[in-house]
Amino acid sequence: MAITAAMVKELRDQSGAGMMDAKKALTETDGDMEAAIDWLRTKGLAKAAKKSGRTAAEGLVAVAVEGGKGVAVEVNSETDFVAKNAEFQTMVAGIAKVALGAADHAALLAADMGGKSVEQVVAEKVGTIGENMTVRRMASVEGEVVASYVHNAAATDMGKIGVLVAAKGSNADVAKQVAMHIAATNPASLSEADLDPALVEREKSVLTEQARESGKPDAVIEKMIVGRMNKYFEEVTLLKQKFVMNPDITVGQAAADAGLEITGFVRLEVGEGIEKVEEDFAAEVAKTMGG
Repeated sequence: MAITAAMVKELRDQSGAGMMDAKKALTETDGDMEAAIDWLRTKGLAKAAKKSGRTAAEGLVAVAVEGGKGVAVEVNSETDFVAKNAEFQTMVAGIAKVALGAADHAALLAADMGGKSVEQVVAEKVGTIGENMTVRRMASVEGEVVASYVHNAAATDMGKIGVLVAAKGSNADVAKQVAMHIAATNPASLSEADLDPALVEREKSVLTEQARESGKPDAVIEKMIVGRMNKYFEEVTLLKQKFVMNPDITVGQAAADAGLEITGFVRLEVGEGIEKVEEDFAAEVAKTMGG
């Protein structure tokens, strides 16, 4: 029986499965819609769709470095318990390795991982482990030297915070220290020039209003704002921050002393920006018992 695009769409709407999985299910069952849904369920793919509405805000960030390229990938799960699962960790490590060859997040989801796309691998794992999971984001850096650091490590190269630092030079040890610094301080940008202009303008507006409340002349207020903005840049830009390993100097100075020029960094933290739905344990059990 010829499998039409309309049939594939109908099955996707009913099951939530991916397009290729829906097409394969219909092919395997000669176009029988109910049998195709059962086929997807046996493969764990329809089950994955049912769980896709749940908030996945736990999980792991994994890093991988090869040559002059480093990638960081965040893969979310619903609970920290699953993040500690060896099966989940093996999958996350595999995704990070695949990410080294992917141009962006979309390419990563479509990339081959053992004969299946990353998206398919995750969907099947949802079916076997029983929680919603998502490959939320990836980021990469390139440089003459690339250092990585993982904070709160759950396994090798994966934990709650993953950092990558790219630099010109060859001092990998200091680059690693800078990565550790970034994990602790979470800078907004590499330098003042890289800061979001809207963020800078908002901060300047707040500081201006604060200064005006002092009742001082405009000329004095202007100087106050310049000083306070410089202080702000020292707090939020990596190169101007006080180096946690030696607070007497800035990160930029520490790098320069080591013959490094920091050219970029990435910091991913699990669940960053995800609004979690808080539920008490009794309510969670009651919901589970109710199906």
